[in-house]
Amino acid sequence: MSHSVALDRAAAPRRIAALALPALVVLAAEPIYVLVDTAVVGHLGRVPLAALAVGGTVLTLIAWLGTVVAYGTTGRSARRFGAGDRASAVAEGVQASWLALAVGVLVALGMQIGGGALARTLAGGPGEVADAAAQWLRVAALGAPGLLLAAAGNGWLRGVQDMRRPLVFVLGPNLLSAVLCPLLVYPVGLGLVGSAVANVIAQTVCGVLFAGALVAERVSLRPRPRLIGQQLALSRDLLIRGVAFQASFLSATAVAARFGAAAVGAHQIALQLWFFTALVLDALAIAAQSLVGAALGAGDAAAARDVARRIGLLGGVCGVAFAVLIAAGAGVVPGWFSSDPQVREQAMLAWPWFVAMQPLAGVVFALDGVLIGAGDVRYLRNLTIVAALGGFLPAIWLAYGLGLGLGGIWAGLTLFVVIRLVALLLRLRSGGWVVVGAVR
Repeated sequence: MSHSVALDRAAAPRRIAALALPALVVLAAEPIYVLVDTAVVGHLGRVPLAALAVGGTVLTLIAWLGTVVAYGTTGRSARRFGAGDRASAVAEGVQASWLALAVGVLVALGMQIGGGALARTLAGGPGEVADAAAQWLRVAALGAPGLLLAAAGNGWLRGVQDMRRPLVFVLGPNLLSAVLCPLLVYPVGLGLVGSAVANVIAQTVCGVLFAGALVAERVSLRPRPRLIGQQLALSRDLLIRGVAFQASFLSATAVAARFGAAAVGAHQIALQLWFFTALVLDALAIAAQSLVGAALGAGDAAAARDVARRIGLLGGVCGVAFAVLIAAGAGVVPGWFSSDPQVREQAMLAWPWFVAMQPLAGVVFALDGVLIGAGDVRYLRNLTIVAALGGFLPAIWLAYGLGLGLGGIWAGLTLFVVIRLVALLLRLRSGGWVVVGAVR
């Protein structure tokens, strides 16, 4: 066992806090900016807000591609770091960055070609919302290379348990963009497009900073196809898992759009708040990825199990705290993002479900991190597919067919969380995820 990174179980709470708190700030930076973006655009009117809901959902899909890269890189880097080989852990980051850059360029080009058709599909056909969403999306997609480079950088730095540099690299560009967004939208007069330009600036600067961190490590920056191939093999299951997530969320937006501009605008508000709470809770998952991967890489299965128990409990506690805060803000928070009374009224249909799922989601996100850190991604892939195809998707399209509105959509999301929670607890109890060694 590598004494330098082996987890001292007595120190586990301090280790968890040391990794989770900086990760919390990093994770919160992007959704806070998106909430600012939503508030700025929301006061332009109902159509721009609905367009942001459609275009922002696609951008979330791109961000999920980054999550796949980051999570796969964290697990592999953490195991190599746990085995005492930092150079190999950083090498994982180099190859992940090449992969991220290539995918980002392809996404940016693809959105210039197909962004309009995608926007029309999600908006329920041609119209003002679809046209505005397509315009926003084509500009915002230019930030995809930087967005994905930053995700890869976060992945390897988390793997080597360096949380300081990601804090600086993410906060700076997001603060800059939060200032630029209202300036570009209103005084400069770019309107909705100003929001997209601010996104691109933040993401590009962020990606450049993470790329600079790799250069500073003084390791070989040469692409290594064999290692990239291994990362792709690991990412395959995470990608399929991500596709199941995104099919669900894209379908939810499409259904909400068919209930009208007010419904999809309210869905955008609730969904971005849900993404915010989910990513904040995911700070615990990131701590779990790093600590579980390092412990298993160092051959300490007992420590990995101990981290899993602690992380799951902390996730539940944090989820309860969020539920209390969200319930208390029911009559106030939607008004921060829209002055339209119909949008605020629609938001209240989703709110009870939004509150109820928080404690469950806290445990789910924490245990997701445990299994990703352990490399047990095939189980997560299968679970997500079953929960999406067997729960979420049928529920939201049933809500459309029966005219249940936004409340029906969010009931489907709650069902999705419940199915995953039960299956994750069963997997944790079985111990089938515990495999020691530098590489799973």
